Amino acid sequence: MERKLGSDRGLTLRMALTMFLLAVVYLIFVGVLLLSKIGIGTIVVVVAVLLVAQYYFSDRMVLSALKAQMVTAQQYPQLYDIVGRLAQLTGIPMPKVAIIQSQVPNALATGRDPKHAVIAVTTGILHQLEPKELEAVLAHELSHVIHRDVKVMAMAGFFATVASLIVQSGMWFGMFGGFGGYGGGGYGRGRGSDEGEGMIVIILVAAVVWAISFVLIRALSRYREYAADRGSAIITQEPSQLASALQKISGSMTRIPDRDLRQVQSANAFMIFPAVRVGKGTLAELFSTHPSLEHRLAKLQELDSRLSR
Repeated sequence: MERKLGSDRGLTLRMALTMFLLAVVYLIFVGVLLLSKIGIGTIVVVVAVLLVAQYYFSDRMVLSALKAQMVTAQQYPQLYDIVGRLAQLTGIPMPKVAIIQSQVPNALATGRDPKHAVIAVTTGILHQLEPKELEAVLAHELSHVIHRDVKVMAMAGFFATVASLIVQSGMWFGMFGGFGGYGGGGYGRGRGSDEGEGMIVIILVAAVVWAISFVLIRALSRYREYAADRGSAIITQEPSQLASALQKISGSMTRIPDRDLRQVQSANAFMIFPAVRVGKGTLAELFSTHPSLEHRLAKLQELDSRLSR
């Protein structure tokens, strides 16, 4: 019997709103670039190339950064069996499966759509979780695939990456005298000064754009984790198993060496639980890619009560 999730209206609306707001912010940003007399051709080419690269290769970049290796059913039969059963249950194509050699217990989903999806898990999570808990985690990751929110996060992240690159390159340019125009003398002062001021304006606007993007993407990221938790509960009908898995993963993070955490932190936004020493409080959660463990457990408990009626 299939358990298709269908669309998540709340998540869909938030994804659309985030992309719309980011588009508005970046149109303003492009306008500033044009006013600063940067050629429209240069802007279009650079943005187009980066956008295509982000859309088609973001999943490969994430997996490459984590040194993930595709594996076969013969190598990991139990893992393949769980992923296969869940894919069949939800009516989506069987994703590719990858293993990350890391003691950090974690899992993630990548891919621009269900046909190009990859489910990756660390060796650490395979060693720590019971089969039912692992199934709940994998159902969570398949929920991301079904909702197609991985693609939206990759596209949203692209915008923030562009702004961040401009800020960083602008600072590098400034450190090496790029704002000074034509030297310290009076000759060329007007032109050099204007170009320097124009670059400063671009960097400041890019910094604001990056800050707005950061807040919007973090808000979307936290909600999509709630949606995937809910999806896991619907698919497995056992939200308590995901709650148990999250508690084990969270508890392990305090015992993992910082060096190992840093090796996987580049993919925190895509993982089921951030590979960090989790801070507490509203402010810490505001800047996090994930909701707090306490909030996730509370929502899973609500789902458990609802499903058991």
